[in-house]
Amino acid sequence: MRHVAVFVTLLMGLVALISRVAEVSTNGYRLVWSDEFNTDGTPDPKNWKSEQGFVRNNELQWYQLENATCKNGLLVIEGRRERKPNPNYKEGSKEWKLSRAFAEYTSASLTTAGLYSFQFGRFEVRARIKTQDGLWPAIWFLGNHGEWPSNGEIDLMEYYGGNILANACWGTKERWKAKWNTSKKPMGSFGDPKWDEKFHVWKMEWDSISIKLYLDDALLNTIDVTKTTNPTMERGPKNPFLQPQYLLLNLAIGGNSGGDPSKTAFPTKYEIDYVRVYQKP
Repeated sequence: MRHVAVFVTLLMGLVALISRVAEVSTNGYRLVWSDEFNTDGTPDPKNWKSEQGFVRNNELQWYQLENATCKNGLLVIEGRRERKPNPNYKEGSKEWKLSRAFAEYTSASLTTAGLYSFQFGRFEVRARIKTQDGLWPAIWFLGNHGEWPSNGEIDLMEYYGGNILANACWGTKERWKAKWNTSKKPMGSFGDPKWDEKFHVWKMEWDSISIKLYLDDALLNTIDVTKTTNPTMERGPKNPFLQPQYLLLNLAIGGNSGGDPSKTAFPTKYEIDYVRVYQKP
């Protein structure tokens, strides 16, 4: 019996090793970076920075690290309806970040900026989002160099207004005005009223020719990288998608696109199971 037990142990080890090799090396790609969120507590500061305060798009939430927690193998970004004083408030200011005495919502936005950035590869994120009014969860990338949008933006996933979006944008002759390549998939097209109760896999395949954005292996959008050139070089690189990009995971609330969250139940959760980056040697 002892020999049988030893054999079973060795066999299980071999199966685990084969599984790991299959995971690390697939279709010529090798796993080069990942976060499986297996350690409970604050997200690993070696991998993630937290944005703070009012950041972009006239959004309603105050970003803070307290709303991001790793638990039971998941990164949980929690949106809350709670009042928080704005320490930067200036009475009479017309700047939206300064004119609000309070934030009425809080959430979290995590980024690898300044820690990790990547140029080309296959990127996979398994996540579960809530598809309710006023919520704006996203998985997206920004280029290291240049001002927005000339640095290039890739939206592997956005949800708002009843649609799943897969986008990319780059610069135009007009400063801060983007040229967009956008795909929208209405929630009703899934034919699944419990779609947002399930985890889904978003995947990007990016090389010097194209950016392909997938949801559960269904291709949502293809961006022709040979045509994504900035007309004005002083604001960013000639082609923003031929430079490294860093990753952002965030749950925005309201703002320019997010909609009205007033009738949505809070707290709400955006859950990420893993983030994996594969590249070819």
